[in-house]
Amino acid sequence: MTEEEFQQYWLKVHAVSFASKIPQIRKYLVDTRIPFWQDEDEPLWSGVAEIWLRNGKEQLESLQTPEFLEGARLDEPKWAAFWRTVVLDTDAHEVVAGPELAPETGVKLIVLVKRKEGLPLQDFRSRALGTYADLVRQVPGLRRYLQCHTVDGAYGIGEAVLDAAFLLWFDDEESLSSALASPEFAKVQADLESFVEPRYIHRMVVKENWIIGPESR
Repeated sequence: MTEEEFQQYWLKVHAVSFASKIPQIRKYLVDTRIPFWQDEDEPLWSGVAEIWLRNGKEQLESLQTPEFLEGARLDEPKWAAFWRTVVLDTDAHEVVAGPELAPETGVKLIVLVKRKEGLPLQDFRSRALGTYADLVRQVPGLRRYLQCHTVDGAYGIGEAVLDAAFLLWFDDEESLSSALASPEFAKVQADLESFVEPRYIHRMVVKENWIIGPESR
């Protein structure tokens, strides 16, 4: 499949006919990757599904429903390279408040990170939500900013594959480009690389497609 075919099947078939039928899902947003950097001929991922559930109990229940087992799960091999899928259960921290419903021209930068080897998890979280977040707040054009930290349960028997997803909203691609070229963002990037593994920084620019929401059902 081309990336466009993949994204269109996800939005027009899988999301509306299968995934959105799972009763425990409160909100459901599909982020589709848009070309932004010249070095993205073979991107690791082509999109992100953001799924809100009330708690861990309902999450487990959702994976046992007929809507998942006989619907969404069976449909996945038709369009998704599920062996390359990464799943993160996270707790979200809104660092810069903003509307959940972005403008039609809006874009979002998603940055996935893994902390430096040897850095305690709590120290990583404190640094990310402290001095690093303060630097990000100064980036020009930033409309909203979430830090989504992988839940404690993911470390119960080892290391989580990634420690956090940082989500940054901008009015449009031009605003994002200006932000990335700013001296404020240069400081952000330098600070980030001081406490995460640079080789495990994954970035993606996306457009939002709400399936359920932004109000909870």
